[in-house]
Amino acid sequence: MPEISRFLGIVIKMFWDDHNPPHFHAEYGELRALVDIQSLSFFAGRLPPRVAGLVIEWATLHKQELLEDWERACAKAALLKIAPLE
Repeated sequence: MPEISRFLGIVIKMFWDDHNPPHFHAEYGELRALVDIQSLSFFAGRLPPRVAGLVIEWATLHKQELLEDWERACAKAALLKIAPLE
């Protein structure tokens, strides 16, 4: 699963040819969650509230880039890195 961003101990990944809805995987230590790109809501797993807030803040800033990477993943193309939250 390719890593597309990393910040503050959070790792963001996306699978090639993954299931709908368009989403990404957020990891923090041993915790994992799936985030719907369109609604920016968690639909599986869990993260601590502070970490979840940072993930949503980052995703809000990079929503278009996430959607573009999702399209690339569906086409089995190389994914592009996305800037971390600063």
